[in-house]
Amino acid sequence: MRALLCRELKGIEGLELVELPLPEPGPGEIRIAVAAAGVNFADLLITRGTYQERPSLPFVPGFEVAGVVDALGPGVLGPAPGTRVLAVLDYGGFAEYAVARASDVVPIPEILDERHAAALPIVYGTALGGLAWRAGLKAGETLLVHGAAGGAGLAAVEVGKAMGARVIATARGAEKLAIAREHGADLVFDSETEELAKSLKEATGGRGVDVVFDPVGGRMFEVGLRAIAWEGRIVIVGFAAGEVPQIPANILLVKNCAAIGFYWGSYRRHDPDRVRRGFEQLLDWYVRGQIRPLVLELFSLEQAREALARLERRLARGKVVITLR
Repeated sequence: MRALLCRELKGIEGLELVELPLPEPGPGEIRIAVAAAGVNFADLLITRGTYQERPSLPFVPGFEVAGVVDALGPGVLGPAPGTRVLAVLDYGGFAEYAVARASDVVPIPEILDERHAAALPIVYGTALGGLAWRAGLKAGETLLVHGAAGGAGLAAVEVGKAMGARVIATARGAEKLAIAREHGADLVFDSETEELAKSLKEATGGRGVDVVFDPVGGRMFEVGLRAIAWEGRIVIVGFAAGEVPQIPANILLVKNCAAIGFYWGSYRRHDPDRVRRGFEQLLDWYVRGQIRPLVLELFSLEQAREALARLERRLARGKVVITLR
């Protein structure tokens, strides 16, 4: 099979398209013929050796795929070969075949094609988990989403609306702001706006926002902290800006607010049943038309390095997907 192999922890420069033997599913595993693979900022981190988990070299990156069940490992009863599924992986998705734990494989409805299915697991799982499990977002509350035209940010806009929140979105430039508005944002602000925090407070009648969903970090975290309401919650899901913020504890104290870390991948290990229930909720919202992954940027496996470069330069709109079939 063809696969994108990481030989050195040099980011994009350490990746090479190669031929590898077909992987065999072990006990409790399923082999999937990959039709599409989602691209995430974490793929850049894992190929630099800066991700939370570090597989041994060489390895194939790629955390999420959609395709067709090709073979079942010993002891696995289903889904049966030929079933259309999405799956989450520790790594290995940027290849024509991938092996996943059976517990991480979910059948998909006929209405959902593989390209959009591959765009759903991580960003929508992160949005749902961060907002529902960690922040406890309630209907009627105001949600601020940073990086709202990127994968995780745009997912948070849609999930927030599905949960009944008023959503304020920030992004860079008119095109990205238009995307956020088209996907449900009630109010949008350019992230380059001067005195952005002041504008956000004014937009909430001086009260501030109840929940901040932050996949960006850096300056945008500071904006969110200044715009947060009393007893507000900031969900930290990533640092796309490349800068990890240092949190002034005195502001948390004065505002009675909370800065909450959220790493969705750890729930696959610590609470897999919750992850599966989350997928059921997301697929139900998809069928009802309440969420719709934005897949504007499709790349072949040969173009995978270019796909990752789009994320690295923060040029991506919506979700970046690699197509294999």
